[in-house]
Amino acid sequence: MDAAASVDGMSAENIAIYRENDFKVYIASRFFSTTAMMVQSVAVGWQIYDIVRDPISLGLVGLSEFLPMFLLTLPAGEISDRFDQRKVLVISLAVEALCSALLLFLSFAHPQNAWPFYAVMVLFGSARAFSGPASQSLLPFLVPSERLPKAIAWGSSAFQVAVIGGPALGGFLYALGPFGAYSACLVCFLAAAFGTMTLGGRRRSGPPPSGTRLERVKEGVRFVRARPVVLGAISLDLFAVLLGGATALLPVFARDILLVGPVGLGVLRSAPAVGAALTAFFLTRYPIERDTGTKMFVAVAIFGIATIIFGVSTNFYLSLVALAVLGASDQISVFVRSALIQYATPDEMRGRVSAVNMLFIGASNELGEFESGVTASFFGTVPAVVIGGIGTLLIVIIWMRLFPPLRTVDRLRDVEAR
Repeated sequence: MDAAASVDGMSAENIAIYRENDFKVYIASRFFSTTAMMVQSVAVGWQIYDIVRDPISLGLVGLSEFLPMFLLTLPAGEISDRFDQRKVLVISLAVEALCSALLLFLSFAHPQNAWPFYAVMVLFGSARAFSGPASQSLLPFLVPSERLPKAIAWGSSAFQVAVIGGPALGGFLYALGPFGAYSACLVCFLAAAFGTMTLGGRRRSGPPPSGTRLERVKEGVRFVRARPVVLGAISLDLFAVLLGGATALLPVFARDILLVGPVGLGVLRSAPAVGAALTAFFLTRYPIERDTGTKMFVAVAIFGIATIIFGVSTNFYLSLVALAVLGASDQISVFVRSALIQYATPDEMRGRVSAVNMLFIGASNELGEFESGVTASFFGTVPAVVIGGIGTLLIVIIWMRLFPPLRTVDRLRDVEAR
């Protein structure tokens, strides 16, 4: 296939700016870093639960990652708008590799409590605070605008394949011992950093953002608040996943309810990604083109229903199906939210808006893990998951009334920044 065909008929000038290889390297780097993160998540969760044997310990893993992300993500977005996102991302990935090395050392030291692991996860959360906005804001500089929806779908596909393989790989590696798991993470993070160092693509044009650092951070927040479609999409994901996230409690389900051990835990962690990956691959061929807002709300409602089914299930295979449906519905929400944000954001604001988005995602995932652990400690594991699923359905109803512009979005490019 010649170069012109490979980039869907782009001009020679665009081919020079948007190198086809850059997007492939970006996808590969994201795949390696996500695989490492998933393997590490399984290993840390199982290792800490083995030491403490209390569901709240799993919630503290999420909290130890969320707190530094909460404090640093918005400043990190401002840094991504002032400096080259590629360099910010490389440094962040190098720190994440250091965290894997520290976890490897701790495994050799055999600590009798979990606090050293929590300390490493604080450092890891700090690195993720910078890698998230840098990675998200970089994609529009690697592909032209007309290819952005498919690029997002392909990126999600690679991400979900890593999320599928990573937990399963983490479960198998941890069954042999934590040393192999953390060594694999170290190698993958370093590979991702090296790949990112080679990226080209379009550079940011125009003068750097003006004002003080605090003013620039506030400008990004005001931008999101002033656009109901963007704010509604981000906050819907925040509260739905915050209430409906059951993955933090999977070690409890695997050990005490479904009785499937660490290998079964890896399979359970992969199940949502199987559904998400199949949906993402479908979206690469058939992107959502009409009734975008309505389809997003329907997908989040299905997410809540699948969460409830998983919570009450005592059958391993039914649980796998429920988690797969949960992942598929979440992927539709992720696709719509990501595309809306990228189209609605001008180049000079991408880092800061991505930071706001990542802050909400971090809150929904990491803080959601803490919420799940605390709720499970008070009400029990199964009631905690069921209550969360019901809460997600209530959020869908409330958000449809609070954000009518989001509900009525038809085509994704209707919100494109001019």
